[in-house]
Amino acid sequence: MTTRPSCYPERDAVPLLDVLTSPVPVGRFDSPLDGRHVLCLHLGAPVPVSYRAGRYERQGTRLHGQFCVVPAGSSTRWTLTAPATSLLLRLNPSLMNDTAEHMRLGPELAPAIHIRDPQIERIGWMMQAEELDNHPGGRIFADSLASALAARLLALQTLASRRPAAAPVRALPAWQLRAVEDYIEANLDQDLTLAELAAVAGFSVSHFKELFRQAAGMPVHRFVMARRVERARQLFLEGKLTNTEIALEAGFAHPSHMARCVRQLSGHGLADLRKAC
Repeated sequence: MTTRPSCYPERDAVPLLDVLTSPVPVGRFDSPLDGRHVLCLHLGAPVPVSYRAGRYERQGTRLHGQFCVVPAGSSTRWTLTAPATSLLLRLNPSLMNDTAEHMRLGPELAPAIHIRDPQIERIGWMMQAEELDNHPGGRIFADSLASALAARLLALQTLASRRPAAAPVRALPAWQLRAVEDYIEANLDQDLTLAELAAVAGFSVSHFKELFRQAAGMPVHRFVMARRVERARQLFLEGKLTNTEIALEAGFAHPSHMARCVRQLSGHGLADLRKAC
């Protein structure tokens, strides 16, 4: 297993989502109890398995990208005929409860096995890429993926049932949007989280995420990235700092992370940005 990266400190709160790449042994074993909801995405070659959670039992072959769901506080019994590797996405139950309330759904998460969903796979691969690159996107990016993951899991559980009426779409009031924008500008060099930005606006994470998108016209993490790119552009214009100093001052993990974000948002490289300045 990997160690917890620095952007997920063991401090006053459990992160909304973290990721571990874990070997899975041959034979029968019971998964350890975890206070978080755990999604296990299978990596690599197909492996025949059996899975038991209480009276719920399934057998089959795990394929690359398929995932199982182990609800918080529960244990599952696995039997594997070959060694395997899992990408574990561990989701904070408080976010699931918050998201369920926002979507007007029940927060209970049912155990499942051999599920395939392109949206959840993409979230898994993005979290894996973050892990491999030492989490350059920071907690604001992981928090955004956590919120998307919680919403998708709840949606998958209700696809076969009648959906309740959706809550009316609103936008964050202008004065609250300005307060959040000012906070972001003052703390661009920090590892911002959705929770702290939601607290500035006075909303829960799930409500804030949608209200901000409606008011700003883009997701929170993309807005933060855009402001960081603009801060970098201003610092390039001043011409007093090195690329490394600019990256840290603008809140990027390192110069190559800054270069990727600049190219994603502007379509130009750092050399082009310097020339433009």
